[in-house]
Amino acid sequence: MEKFSYWKIFLLGFGFFGISVLWSIYNSYVPVFLKELMLPSTLVGFIMTIDNIFAVVMLPYIGVLSDLTRTRIGRRKPYIIAGAPPAALTFALIPLFKAELTPMMLAIIVMNFSMALFRSPVIAFMPDITPSERRSQANGIINFMGGVGALLAFFVGSRLYEMNPAYPFLAGAALLAISSFLVVALVDEPEEFKVRSGERVNIREELSKAFRQSFGELRQTLSEAVRDRDKSLLFMLLSIFLWFVGYNAIETFFTSYAKWHLGIGEATGSFLLGFVALGFLVFSLPAGFIGARLGRRRTMTIGLVIIVALLALLIYLPAVLSVERLITAIQAAFLLLGFAWALVNVNSLPTVVDMTTRERLGTHTGLYYFASQTAAITGPPLAGLFIDLLGYSSLFPFSIVFLALSALTLQRVKRGEPRRGY
Repeated sequence: MEKFSYWKIFLLGFGFFGISVLWSIYNSYVPVFLKELMLPSTLVGFIMTIDNIFAVVMLPYIGVLSDLTRTRIGRRKPYIIAGAPPAALTFALIPLFKAELTPMMLAIIVMNFSMALFRSPVIAFMPDITPSERRSQANGIINFMGGVGALLAFFVGSRLYEMNPAYPFLAGAALLAISSFLVVALVDEPEEFKVRSGERVNIREELSKAFRQSFGELRQTLSEAVRDRDKSLLFMLLSIFLWFVGYNAIETFFTSYAKWHLGIGEATGSFLLGFVALGFLVFSLPAGFIGARLGRRRTMTIGLVIIVALLALLIYLPAVLSVERLITAIQAAFLLLGFAWALVNVNSLPTVVDMTTRERLGTHTGLYYFASQTAAITGPPLAGLFIDLLGYSSLFPFSIVFLALSALTLQRVKRGEPRRGY
């Protein structure tokens, strides 16, 4: 492996920056466009899961495929080049078609497909250029860059939207294109994953071979996880699924909870959620170093316990505090929740990829996103069902149950800590 460089990781972080800007804008305004076309909320919700459906279907496969790919520029960059330009173009077209459902849906589908095409390779790029003992810190850096992108989309994007609904989409498309170009141009892949100079390679033949092999590779990895003696990978993927079900429920329904249960309005609820993003941004870098020092499993467990405790506290505060004090209390609690979520999220991917060899990093990255995206598809509808049956007061207990279960399954994970010289 080439000499490790934090500067390289920072440059790679621009890939996460561009992706985060795009998704933050997409999730903020596309539901509004769809609702303005008089679509039922159920259908709007289904359309907003298209990205997660593509992710579940494509990310594990693309991760394996990128592991097997060899070109003159490496094994990850071809997917960035193939996916980022059409994603940026179709994203920019979405607001231009917002008055017509068919062309807007076509743009949405192509954009989501294109994003899924290069997401796993971008994620797997980090462990490609990072030794095992530095992966938590490196993941903290790229998550920090993603957080900066989200805050930029939230604050600046809202101002641009007030000027013209198309402006944040055009700006987001430009940032995705520029950030992807910086990654391709400035971050070099290890030589071992490139075709040597003067060596001829039939790209079509190699990709066709990779296509045939990839499903076998994925099946083999899953089979090994089930047969594995300590089942660390299996329990780690289960933990990821469980905590994302709990977290996504709050992310999806808190603004509705704020309006219909707390009586403080959805705009205030959205503002309060910003404190989670702010806490995550501030603590994403320290979380990586804490994980390297205390151990990843212990750090993630601490984060989950803190989140469960904060949510349990927030169940009872509305009964004892005035509205003004409640808002202040939620701000403080959500800021701490963002800190705790960083402890969990920053250290989870390095744990998964440090259970395998360098040759199969993309495969394990794809499995990580398979678990998280499956949770993103199943979590919100399941939480919504409980809300329909029991009311909005069930939201935090629902999340607590899944987060607590994830903390328990995490204790069965015995591997995934940093390995020196890897």
